[in-house]
Amino acid sequence: LLAGDNIYGADSTDAAKSMDAAIAPAIAMNLPWAAGIGNHDQEGTLSREGVMQHLVGMKNTLSRFNPEGVEIDGFGNYNLEVGGVEGTLLANKSVLNMYFLDSGDYSTVPSIPGYGWIKASQEAWFRKTSSSLQKNYTSQQPSQKEPAPALAYFHIPLPEFSSFTASNFTGVKQEGISSPSINSGFFTTMVEAGDVKAAFIGHDHINDFCGKLTGIQLCYAGGFGYHAYGKAGWSRRARVVSVQLEKTESGEWQGVKSIKTWKRLDDQHLTTIDSEVLWNRGSNGRGGKDHDRS
Repeated sequence: LLAGDNIYGADSTDAAKSMDAAIAPAIAMNLPWAAGIGNHDQEGTLSREGVMQHLVGMKNTLSRFNPEGVEIDGFGNYNLEVGGVEGTLLANKSVLNMYFLDSGDYSTVPSIPGYGWIKASQEAWFRKTSSSLQKNYTSQQPSQKEPAPALAYFHIPLPEFSSFTASNFTGVKQEGISSPSINSGFFTTMVEAGDVKAAFIGHDHINDFCGKLTGIQLCYAGGFGYHAYGKAGWSRRARVVSVQLEKTESGEWQGVKSIKTWKRLDDQHLTTIDSEVLWNRGSNGRGGKDHDRS
């Protein structure tokens, strides 16, 4: 999963070829992959729309341009459903949902400076999609007591990422939180929806922390590629998210039991650091430190 700034467009003479090179390792390993766009991808020879069109046309991609029949801001707003184990009662249900949203690049409102944000049309799509998925999971047979957990992916951090200090996150903060100058309310929308357990972003390439706020883990991915800025002596890194399913005593696979994460460094030993549990079923989302803004 690529959360944007997949290429540094301003330093690319052919954005399509740069995008092909960035995704090539996943394609070479025949892995399914999905991507969104950041604020630098379109600074080269392709527009934001063109970048997303290229991504959705590549091999093995699960990326989508936008939901069909929906008037929505941005490009690359879509959701993915992960089905239960084949041959089990949950085989035809989505046991894990993933939402991808385009957080834009820069403000298009002259009186509001700075970076872009998730718009009202995107929030409306998210609310409707989340509600539908939760209803299907908890009401259609075999009905489940709790909604399936969900993960959200976008590029630019929400203002709520500034709520943390070193005492209540795991990882490092080495630069400021470059969020929009306004709060469009998407964090509150996620809290109200109730299914999102963690949100993952990019944008600030040398931040890699996770912190929990009002039941949702807010996580930086950490800079992975070498086509954008980093920090000398600080290894590039990728965030790994591992989802474990529950298994009954009789050996029947169930829904998601827990969601864990760690980071893998691009160093000589491919070092693993900062392993933590983001969410456990039955724990009311508890896992990691929670920060209450009050």
